[in-house]
Amino acid sequence: MPNLVETTDRLDRYFKARVPVVVVRTQEPSRALDAIRDAARRNRAMPFYAHSPAKGLAELSAGKAITDDRSLTGALDHATKSFQSQDNVNFVFLDIDDLEEESATSRHLAEVARVGEERLGSITVVTSKGVWPGLARLGMTVTLDLPDFDELLDVVTGLVEDHRGNPRFTIEWQYEDLRRAAEVLAGVTQTEAVNIIATMLAKESLLVEDLVELSTYKDQIFGGSTGIERVEVRDGEFEVGGLSSLREWLRKRERRIKTDLTGLPLKPPRGVILVGVPGCGKSLSAKAIAHDWELPLYRLDLGSVLGMYVGQSEGRLREALEAADRVSPCVLWIDEIEKGLAGGGSESTGITARLIGQFLYWLQESSSKVFTVATANDVERLPPELLRKGRFDEIFFVDLPDPEERAEIIRLYFRQFMSQEPGPFLVDELVQASEGFAGADLAATLQDVAWERQDQHETGPVDDSFVLRAFENVVPFSRTNPEEVARIRQWGLERAIPANGRRAVMADTGPASSGRRVVL
Repeated sequence: MPNLVETTDRLDRYFKARVPVVVVRTQEPSRALDAIRDAARRNRAMPFYAHSPAKGLAELSAGKAITDDRSLTGALDHATKSFQSQDNVNFVFLDIDDLEEESATSRHLAEVARVGEERLGSITVVTSKGVWPGLARLGMTVTLDLPDFDELLDVVTGLVEDHRGNPRFTIEWQYEDLRRAAEVLAGVTQTEAVNIIATMLAKESLLVEDLVELSTYKDQIFGGSTGIERVEVRDGEFEVGGLSSLREWLRKRERRIKTDLTGLPLKPPRGVILVGVPGCGKSLSAKAIAHDWELPLYRLDLGSVLGMYVGQSEGRLREALEAADRVSPCVLWIDEIEKGLAGGGSESTGITARLIGQFLYWLQESSSKVFTVATANDVERLPPELLRKGRFDEIFFVDLPDPEERAEIIRLYFRQFMSQEPGPFLVDELVQASEGFAGADLAATLQDVAWERQDQHETGPVDDSFVLRAFENVVPFSRTNPEEVARIRQWGLERAIPANGRRAVMADTGPASSGRRVVL
C-alpha cells in the first residue's frame, strides 16, 4: 500500500486531473489531511476547503471558518453553490457516517459531485471504511497505509533528538537503537508512535535496555488481537538443558532477524518446526527463544481459530496472522500444530486444505519479522506440504536426553528448585537412575523433592538417598508408551535434524523385544 509520500503524489495527480471524487481510505485521518494539504500546496491556484463535525467548514490551509453552520448538510449546500459559481473548487470531508451503503448521505454527496464535475470541481472523502460504489465509481480511491519504516524512523528520531541536548534528559539511544525502535513500532499509527516515545521520554531518560519496553506498549495496543495471545515468560521458564545443535542454529537466526534488511533482497528467518518425544523441551524452547532474543512471545491457538461455519475458520486464521504481522518483531508459538492442520473429518469440506494453503502462503510471502516456532508430537499427522523445504527454515527432532544432557538438566533444576549444586556423585547416580526420562520427568521429580523439603522445613544439603528414592518411584512416558516413542524416534531419524547434534542409532533387539525396533 502507498506510504505518505506516494499518497501525496497520487492526490496531486488526481487534483490536477480534476477527478470529481477522491476517496482516501485510512485509519489516520489527521495524517491523510497532512497529505491533502501538501498536495494542495502544489496547486495553489485552486481553493481548498475542509469540513469536519468538530470544526465545521473552513479553509484548508489557513483554517479560517467559512460559515457558522457546522452541519454536513450546510457544508454540502455551500459546496453546491461554490461549484455553480466558480471553477476548480475543492472540498474535503472527514468523519462522514452512512457512506458504506446507499443512503441519503451517500446519494447527496454523489449529486453534489456531479454538479461540481460540470465546473471541474472535486470532492475528497477521508474515511476508514468502504464507500458506496455509486459514489466511489465517480472518481478514484487511494489507501493510505500505516507509517512505513522510514516514516517511523523520522518520527522517533525527531522526538529523541529534540530532547538529547536537554541536561535534564539522559539519552543513550544512538542510530542503531533508533532504527531498532522504528522496527519494533511497525504496525502502529503515527499518533500511537508519538504517544509511546513521549511516554518513555517522560521519565527523563532513554536507556538501551528500554528498547525491550517498546514491545510492552505495543502489546497494550494490540492486546485484543484475534487468535493470538501474549505469553509472559516468567523467571526460570527460559532455561533449556541440552539441545546444543538447535541452540547453535538459533544463535545464527537471532543475528539475521535483527539485521537491517533495508535495500537487501532477503527475507527474515521464517521459523522452525520442533518434533519429538513429549516432555523433551519443545514448548520450553519457544519461551527460551523469545527471552534470549528479547522479543515478545505470542501463542497462536489453532483450536480457537477453527469455526463451526464454512469460511469462518479461514477468516479467523487470516485475522490471527495479520495480527502477528502487526505485533512483529515477535516469536509466534504454535503448540501441537498437527492438531489444527491435520486431516480428519473436516477434509470432506476442504477446510483443512484451505487452512494449510492460507498458512503456507503467509509463511512464504510475509516479510514481517515473525519467527514461528511450531511444535508437534504426533508427527505422522503433519501435512506433507508443511515439511517441504522453503516453508520453515528447518525441522529439528527433539529426542530423549542422553546421559550428558540429563546431567546438565539435573544441575539446572537443582539450582532452580533447591538453590544449590548437586554433588558429582549424586549427579552420576541420578543420570543412571533416570534412563528414559524426558526433561519434563526430571523437572517434575526434582520439584517434588523440593516440595518435600519445603513441607519438612529442611534447609540444609539435600539427602542423596532421598533424591534417589524419588527417582526410583517414577515411571517415565518412554516406559509406559514404548511403541509410541519408538515410532516418533524412527520418524525423527529419517526426516529431521537432531536437536542435540547427535544421531541416535536404531538397533534390532532380537526375539526378546517381540519384534519391536528400539532406539538405543
